[in-house]
Amino acid sequence: MNLPPSFFSMPTAPPHLFQIAALWSMCDYPSAEADWSVDKKLAAAKAAGFDGIGTAMNPKLGKLAEKHGLCSVGYIASGKAADFLRLISENRDGGAKRINVQLADHNTPVEKATALAIRIVELGEKLGCPCDIEIHRDTCTETPEKAYAIAAGFQKATGKLLPVTWDFSHLSVVKHLAPPYWERLLVAPKLVQHSRHFHFRPFNGHHCQIPVTDGSGKLSVELTQWLPFLDKTLEMALSAKTASGDYYVCPEMGPVRGGYNFAQLPNSWEDAQVLRPLIEKSWKEALTAKAKA
Repeated sequence: MNLPPSFFSMPTAPPHLFQIAALWSMCDYPSAEADWSVDKKLAAAKAAGFDGIGTAMNPKLGKLAEKHGLCSVGYIASGKAADFLRLISENRDGGAKRINVQLADHNTPVEKATALAIRIVELGEKLGCPCDIEIHRDTCTETPEKAYAIAAGFQKATGKLLPVTWDFSHLSVVKHLAPPYWERLLVAPKLVQHSRHFHFRPFNGHHCQIPVTDGSGKLSVELTQWLPFLDKTLEMALSAKTASGDYYVCPEMGPVRGGYNFAQLPNSWEDAQVLRPLIEKSWKEALTAKAKA
């Protein structure tokens, strides 16, 4: 009996969403004077329905995350190749499934940044902890022109697509955009489809972070203008034939400390909890659309 080749192929794992709470979102929560312990913050993340946490991981923190039934995504901010082995190892030994990398600086030349990206991605693969290069201001990817030039250089040198952590909020501010945002931002479908790591901080063209709620518990006007971009991004990510396995998504709301949030606006952690189910809803709709395609 002749069987079709597909009979012998292994089925691909269906896409699975892990929603990651940025530990940073809980900075100074509920206040700077009464900041929760890390243990209490992890318990709160689990209770709020998150699957994991995102921060610079280490073995001690990894054990704490495991105690609460949370997975983890690591974090590195560096442009020093000599530090990559140590930093990746610390995150991996802390249980990180992937590592978000803010690579080098805004003035790092494209050629040097490309070499650094190749180095850290290959080292992450060797150590069993994939590294994703984040699109972020004040790093080598702070403009789309530099980010895409680095991605092109990476592909030319390795024959592979650059693994990216997409945070479109930074690019939107650089480009001074008005809604709908996807027409100017979703211009590299293959890179979006290749990614397994997304930071969904709501934004507009003037602010890299807008409030999720309006202070009365309702969704802010600006958030409703951003939600179609969320839908379009997940639809694009899941439209590829290679869309399978695990996706790590962070509803990343920055706190007042550091300047992302304003003291007069809703709290970053409380807004992140509202954003989480909105992302889940968009994810399910994108999966439905993929199944019908």
